[in-house]
Amino acid sequence: MRERRRSMNTDGIGRVAWRKSTQSQGGSSNCVEVAHLPDGVLVRNSKNPDGPILAFTPSEWRAFLGGAKDGEFDL
Repeated sequence: MRERRRSMNTDGIGRVAWRKSTQSQGGSSNCVEVAHLPDGVLVRNSKNPDGPILAFTPSEWRAFLGGAKDGEFDL
């Protein structure tokens, strides 16, 4: 089944404030950056800020954070 995605307004994306976890300050280059917009959350690779950007709705982001906190992605 194909999921229908709504569009996200990304006007002004060049001016958004990207944040990186304080846990990534040890010189590690394996980091992602997150930017919060009124209608969603953007995620990008900190090593490639001009590369692809993933966009998530608020409900998708909450589900991801909940799964991370619950250990769903632990190896």
